[in-house]
Amino acid sequence: MSMKTEIAVDHLTMLDVPPPDMVVAASEAGFDSVGLRVSAATAEEEPWPMSPGSPMLEETLRRMDETGVRVLDVEVVRIRADTKRADYEQTLEVGAMLGARFLTVNGDDPDIERAAETFAALVADARPYGIRPLIEAIPYTEVSSFDLSVRIAESSDGGGILFDALHFRRYGGDIERLRALDPNLIGYAQLCDGPLDAPENLPRSSSLPRGISTEGTDLQLESRAMRLLPGDGELPLAQFVAALPPNIPVSIEAPVLSLRNALSPVEFLRRARQSVEATLSSEAVR
Repeated sequence: MSMKTEIAVDHLTMLDVPPPDMVVAASEAGFDSVGLRVSAATAEEEPWPMSPGSPMLEETLRRMDETGVRVLDVEVVRIRADTKRADYEQTLEVGAMLGARFLTVNGDDPDIERAAETFAALVADARPYGIRPLIEAIPYTEVSSFDLSVRIAESSDGGGILFDALHFRRYGGDIERLRALDPNLIGYAQLCDGPLDAPENLPRSSSLPRGISTEGTDLQLESRAMRLLPGDGELPLAQFVAALPPNIPVSIEAPVLSLRNALSPVEFLRRARQSVEATLSSEAVR
């Protein structure tokens, strides 16, 4: 990695901020690009109104033009047993309008062979839109490991993998296996921090942004709202970054509600940007 690395901020970091305002805050904080959640991740989540022709989408495009901030990825498509093209086509359309390069995909189909077939179909459907789907392994989904994400990506014709530093640690990802992986499979990586060991008995918030569920396991709550900025925890982030292909984009996905509530969006993103810079410039990475 070098300081020329494209640095993005993922929408989950501040999901309460509307996409147009997210673009402006990212610009003021010095980010090159953003990830935008244009489709709700779960049934409980309230989606931002980002359909084609919507005022919010038009305003987001206008602010991208004004600031020069690009869209790295859009999210999220969840692969289920009955997922079909109609379930994700609007996400692809909006992503193409935003100029997104990647689409984040999570796997909720217990039949991994079927999930791989669905992902391969999604990759083919996304190609005309100029978007590359990336499968992300998350320990509390059906695609819950390094091996499963590699298997699904390799079985598609051009799909890739998104590696998240927190999930990588929580599902027991091996740094040397990451280093040995075909670099062409890796689209980009997400950074955050946290304790080395998975937390237990986390305090439950009464609400989370956009109606995200406060139920579920401690792993889910940590992921959704209680991560840390790089450098504020114990994850071996320098080793993780050093194992990645050089100069792939790096995005911070760090919803830290305790800190977020104390700072304005721009103040929080400036601190987040500085934390990524410090990680990328560390001796262990270089």
